[in-house]
Parts: sequence; structure tokens; C-alpha cells
Amino acid sequence: MTQQTFIGVDVAKSWLDIHHPRRKPERIENTPKGARAFARQAAQEGAWIIFEASGGYDRVLREALEAAGVRFSRVNPRQARDFARAMGVLGKTDQVDARMLAELGTRLQPPPTEPLPASRRALQAYTARRRQLVGLRKQEDTRLKQTADPDVRADIRSLIAVLERRIEKIEKEMLQIVQADTELAEVNDILQSAPGVGPIVAATLIAELPELGRVDRRAIAALAGLAPVARDSGKRSGPRAIEGGRPVVRTILYLAGLHASRASSTFNVFRRRLEGAGKRPKAAIIATARKLLVTLNAMIASGRRYVPQGSS
Repeated sequence: MTQQTFIGVDVAKSWLDIHHPRRKPERIENTPKGARAFARQAAQEGAWIIFEASGGYDRVLREALEAAGVRFSRVNPRQARDFARAMGVLGKTDQVDARMLAELGTRLQPPPTEPLPASRRALQAYTARRRQLVGLRKQEDTRLKQTADPDVRADIRSLIAVLERRIEKIEKEMLQIVQADTELAEVNDILQSAPGVGPIVAATLIAELPELGRVDRRAIAALAGLAPVARDSGKRSGPRAIEGGRPVVRTILYLAGLHASRASSTFNVFRRRLEGAGKRPKAAIIATARKLLVTLNAMIASGRRYVPQGSS
């Protein structure tokens, strides 16, 4: 039986550092031409590529691998760094990172990352752009509160108005992408039937959490960064806390959980019960967000809209 070859790729803005277990380290340009050539070679060899999610710089590599039909795993940077430390590697260079990614693939064999359809990829780009614009608007709102000069305040207000128009336009584009795709429109309809989930929450989940409905409740909570992590040692039982996962998904679900606990008796009772048992309000909302996510996951898996508890 032929052993699977795992190739580690460290992604930078301008280049890709490649570690093949049986070849010398290689550096190529992070361009469509360079990525396509690498992907063709990997396809011929039947290799499995391991690389980190890198804030958009990995887009060219991912698209080339998808087009060539190459299996790959896009891993969380924290997971990759923790693995390197566990292997006793404290130094950090591009070549070292690529070597550790190849080693991670060989030892842990992470699940393959599914190729994103064009509609989900476009939706992902728009959700990212919306977050950027919302962030800029928040910055300008803060500056408006800190400024007394009337002329400067007028200038800030005019920029906020521009940003709000751009955000509105982006949101319309997001909804059009969802409605134009039969599969996404069906998922969107199911998601929005749940309390706390509106058009933007649904679109964000569709774009950023394609695993929704395809993995079990524990896995989906971990992907979203809503799974409690134990901190026990000996007789000491430390408080559970969430960490890791996808910050974008965690943030949007926190807000959705908050709204669900206000709009739905089911989630409201759940949150109040936790707070009554001594949970801090924020921890109770996080738990409510996790409950909402698990509910959404089951809904998508079954293809059924939300039914409140106690309904026939």
C-alpha cells in the first residue's frame, strides 16, 4: 500500500515555501501561475497539501488546488503552532513552518477541506468586505464622540453616511447571491426560521461555516469556537472557557444567541436558568449561542425549519 505524501506549504503575501518530505525545500511566487504549476505537480503525484488559513493570502493557492482536484487541509494557525511546540520546535521561519505543516499532515492526518462552490466563495468575499466597512463605521462613530469641533463632526458624519450606504449595498449583494443559488436559498430559509437569525447572520453562517449540518454537535461547536475547554488538574477543577475556532462565526453567533434569548421563550428560559444557577450573564449568553448553533446544525442536517419546543 502506497503511503500518502503530505506536503507542507507556508503561505506569505509574495511567496509560498514548500516542504516535500523527499525533496529539497522550495520557494515559489504566490501568483496564479506559480500556484497552478505547483498544483499540477501535486495532482500528478497524488499529494495532500497542508497549509494555514492566512487571512486571504492563501486564496490563490486554494483556488489552484481546487481547480486541479488536489486534496488539501486548511488548518487553524493556532493548531499548527501548538503542534510545532509539542514537537519541540520553538523557532519560527517560513521553511520551518512548512516542514511542521508536512509533519502535522503525516501524524494527525487532518480532514480534507471541502472545495467551496463559486457562490459560497463570492458570499464569503462580501461578508468579509461588510465586516471591514462595519469596522470603519465603528471607528468613525468613536471619533465623532471624541470630537467637539463642528466642522470636523460634520465631516465625520458625512463619511459615516457614505459607509452606511456602502454597507447597505454590500448587504443587498449578499442577499442576491443567496437567493440566486437554489441550495443556499434553501439553507437560508431554514436558518432564518430560527429565533435570533436574520438575513446577515444566516448569510455569514452560510459563508463562514459550510460544515453546518455535516458534522456532529461537538465538532460544529469547536469549529465556531463555542466549545467549553476543560482546565482541570489534580483535585482542582478550573472554570471552563471557550477558545479557538472561527472568531467571525463566534461573534455573529453571540449576537444571535443574545437576540434569541430575548425573542424566544425556549432560549430565554435556558439563559435565565443558567444565570439563576450562578452563571455570569456573558457566559450564559455564550451557552445560549452554543445551544442555538447545535439547534441550527440539526435543522440543516434534517432539512427542517425551526419548531419551538412544545409545538406540535
